[in-house]
Amino acid sequence: MKALILKAPGTNRDRDAAEAIALAGATYEILPLADLRGHPDHMLDYGMLVVPGGFSYGDALGAGRLFALDLEHFFIEQVQRFVETGRPVLGICNGFQVLVKAGLLPGAGFAQRGQRCVTLAHNQSGRFECRWVNLSAASSRSIWTRGIEGFSCPVAHGEGRFSTASEETLNALMASGCIALQYADAQWKAAGGSYPENPNGSAADIAGICNEEGNVLGLMPHPENAVFAWQSASLPGRLLEGALALFRNGVAYAQH
Repeated sequence: MKALILKAPGTNRDRDAAEAIALAGATYEILPLADLRGHPDHMLDYGMLVVPGGFSYGDALGAGRLFALDLEHFFIEQVQRFVETGRPVLGICNGFQVLVKAGLLPGAGFAQRGQRCVTLAHNQSGRFECRWVNLSAASSRSIWTRGIEGFSCPVAHGEGRFSTASEETLNALMASGCIALQYADAQWKAAGGSYPENPNGSAADIAGICNEEGNVLGLMPHPENAVFAWQSASLPGRLLEGALALFRNGVAYAQH
């Protein structure tokens, strides 16, 4: 199984994601969006799609917005077919912002008159947050988090505050099991909005969500930067297993 890692000008975590995918047992190809425009159906030759982190297009018009417009205008049919055929899709940090702004998360079932019902806004602290956080797996719906209770990994973003258009939307996401990951405290319980455990002020401590089918996952933290022991010399090795398990779950699902 080969994973497709998409990149745009400003993407800077593509190699990190590639290393994690390779450790999880898959091969990969990193392709700039521009190289796919002439033959968009080539996207469907892959078993997994990853939109990695970075600052695509310099965050012009908002983090992930121009990358999302690329997907919407040049590849939306291919991406929708990718999702509808059940293949795993992962968006990390800027990639999460892309999936949300392209309407791929939380999915069509949550759209309100064609308008997005969730977004990732500027951090409540008003500044870029770069620190390690604890994450608890809040949903069994996501194929990516199966068997995972929690793990630690870094965050590095300025626009990561998960917000919904209404309380009803938030309740619907919870009821449908689409809350995949939450920021947690030292006891691995939901952070309850406490800073810096919840680094950005996300509603309900939401760090990542999935679609109703469970094959699409977006998260703000960077699990790809918590798969080698040397990436966190101060944390026990067992904590690195959870981050790698996320990639192994995606690879195993794509292979079977």
